[in-house]
Formats: sequence, C-alpha cells, structure tokens
Amino acid sequence: MRGRRLDDADLAANLARAGRMPRSSARSEREKPAPSYDTSFETLPGYDAIRLQRAVGEKLGLSDPYYRVHEARAGASSRLDGREVVNFASYDYLGINGDPRIVEAVARAARDFGTSVSASRLTAGERMAHRELEQRLAAIYEAEDAIAFVSGHATAVSTIASLLEQRDLIIHDSLIHNCVVAGARMSGATRRFFEHNDLDALEALLRSERHRFNRALIATEGLFSMDGDGPDLARLVEIKERFGCWLLIDEAHSLGTLGATGRGVFEHAGVDPSRVDIWLGTLSKSLVSCGGYVAGSCVLVDYLKSVSPGFVYSVGMPVPAAVASTEALRIMALEPERVRKLQDNSALFASLARASGLDVGTSWGIAIVPIIVGDTLRTVTLAERLLAYGINAFPVLPPGVPERTARLRFFLSCDHTTDQIAEAVSTVRRELDRLLHAGVSVAALPRLIEGGSRMAAE
Repeated sequence: MRGRRLDDADLAANLARAGRMPRSSARSEREKPAPSYDTSFETLPGYDAIRLQRAVGEKLGLSDPYYRVHEARAGASSRLDGREVVNFASYDYLGINGDPRIVEAVARAARDFGTSVSASRLTAGERMAHRELEQRLAAIYEAEDAIAFVSGHATAVSTIASLLEQRDLIIHDSLIHNCVVAGARMSGATRRFFEHNDLDALEALLRSERHRFNRALIATEGLFSMDGDGPDLARLVEIKERFGCWLLIDEAHSLGTLGATGRGVFEHAGVDPSRVDIWLGTLSKSLVSCGGYVAGSCVLVDYLKSVSPGFVYSVGMPVPAAVASTEALRIMALEPERVRKLQDNSALFASLARASGLDVGTSWGIAIVPIIVGDTLRTVTLAERLLAYGINAFPVLPPGVPERTARLRFFLSCDHTTDQIAEAVSTVRRELDRLLHAGVSVAALPRLIEGGSRMAAE
C-alpha cells in the first residue's frame, strides 16, 4: 500500500504468512497456555445422572432393565437369560411376528431382490413391493395415496419439518411422542401444547392464537403408548375444520388394535377417515416390520416424495421389510378374529387390574394397559420381582412420563392366554403390596442403600 509505512504488527503478520516469524515471537506464541475445552464425553449433560442411577441399582442389587437380550422371537412369550418368560413388553399385538406366511414371503423377497435397495428410491429406483405396500396403506384410510419411510421416527420428523415453517403453528397433545416434538422443533414453527386429551384447552389455544399464523397443525395420537387412551376424534375433526387447521393422527399403536377390523382410531370412533389430513404411523408394531408411513392426499404424498429429507436423502426401505408389512396387512384383513381376541385379552387384563385395586389410569383397556406405581424405585424393583417370576413388563420412568407417575406398561397380544393374564395381575398385586409393606421408595433410599442388596430379598 503506497504512502504507508509498515508498523510492527504488519511486519509480524507478513513474516508469519511467509513462514519467517522471528524465533522470539514464535516461542512466545508457543508458550501461551492453550484454551481449555471439554473433549470428554463424560462431561455431557446428564451423563452423571446415568452413572448415578446405575450405581444405585448395583448397590441395591437391581439389574439394569434396559437393553435386555431376547434369545427368541419376542411375542406373547420370549426367552431372557435362558429362561422362558411371559412377555408383556413387545408390540406383537396380532401375534403374527414370525408367522410362516410372512417368513416365506420375506424369504422370497430376499432371494429375488436382496436385503437392500442400496440408496434412496429417488436415485436407486422403485420396487413394486414399495408401491404395493403404499397402496394397501392408503386403502386402510380410504386415502388417495401413501408414502413409506425406512424409519418410523424419521417419518414424523421429516413430514412435520417439511410442511411447517416459522410463520406456522403446531399444537399438540402434551403427551405426544418425541418424534412429533422433534419435527416441530426442526420446522421452526411456533409450538404449543394442550393438556392430555383436553380439547377445551385446545379450543382456547386456537381462539387466542390461530389468527397470528399462516398454517396450523394439530397433532395427537390414536392410541397413546404410555396411557393406553386416545382422543375424541369426532370433536377433534370438528375443531380443526372450524379453525382451519391440518389434523395429524399418529397411528403407531392404533393400527391393528382399534376398531372392529383393526383399521385404527377412525374405525373405533366411527369417523370418516378422509376428514383427517395426515395419517401417520409405524410399521414395527402390528405390521411386524420396520419403517413408517404417511397416508393422505395425492398432493401431500407427492410433496413429501419431492422434499422430505427422511425420504429423499435416506435409503429406501428394503424389499423384505416392505413385503413383511404388506403380508401383515393381508393377514389382518383375512383374520379379524385376531383383533377381537386382542381386544378381549386387553379388556380382561384391565378389568382384573381394576378389581385388584391397581391404578390403570385412563387406559381404554385396548392393547396397552399401564399399572401406575408412582414411585420410581418401587417401579423398577417391581419389574425386577416380576421377572423373577417369569413375567416381563417394562418400567417407564420420568422424564418419559410425568413425575410421580412411574409405571409398568403391559402390551397385550391376541396370543396371551387367560391364565397368563390372571397370573400377571395377581403377581403384580402381591409383589406391590410387599414393596409397600417394606417401605421401598425413593425417599427411603439412604436406608435401603445402607442395607444394600437385602432389599431385593424382602
């Protein structure tokens, strides 16, 4: 730069760029203390809590209830640590996981198409199995079309994030699944929630806020996986039409369980399915495969196939997985007695539990029946004791459910027997009474830890 003398800072910068920084300057740079950064994964928020929970469990002689290894097909029964157990912790509602007809169809698909489609359907192309599955799903909801994703969680995240933006509003049930919350956050839309199944609160929110936004989406579940209840669908449809909103129903647990033929919450409620804008669900429960789906209008499906990141940028569903769900849908239609038996088993479990004084909350008594214990330690200990008697039921703790509502969830199958159901309920009642008598609770932890593993033997 003409007419300007280089000062010391300019000279140092030029020398440094040329790799000729004076030795004294280079040495002083090296001697400066390096900044301190967190590089250990142990410093991640919440990891201390994880370690503390495990340490307390070990001190009390409790085994870790998470990630147990099943050594057999998990249906109404399974095998854990070499022992046969009655299984209430899997979603094989219709008892068709491992059905010979599905296994044979999957084997043929694997022989003909392999185990992967290698890339997204956009680039690697379609297979007729994809379209057949989507057509069957669309027919369930009397919809124009459907789209199948390789991941159930990503289905909700990608769909909501693709449909909404900052000028929009999403209002969801307070107990909605994480996938809807994650999609809402990714979309950038304003997010509000209403108390569980409180449609008066939903109306109040819409009256006060709907006019401030361009598009609005109401999201809820057909059958809630933690509580076993669902919404008043007829009223929901009326509300969404009156306020000019889209309505999304997550059918993950309601397809195959609700309604006379298992078609879901619309059949259960007697509502025209075309009045719901977005039917969303997973293929891993009643349909015994892996993935998710959206059913709705042709325009909705066309749009998602063009822009939804979980579809456009993700590998397509393996053909064997698509074939498994297609065959499951065929069996469900051919054998509606499976749905009736599931509903009968569930109603029996719920009625016996209520008669025993157990708290099943607001459960409809269809497919999912929680036993609400309240205290976290008592819940985990109860699950451990049940397993010792050959009954596998999964404990659900806060923050997965609200504080003081820790519970065991019982997922019923059409394959459970009357004796298995009666034995499970009576064992829960007996062992819970023993824990209450022993004073097992979070509040008693110091005393229990001092006593060590003796607690498990009380």
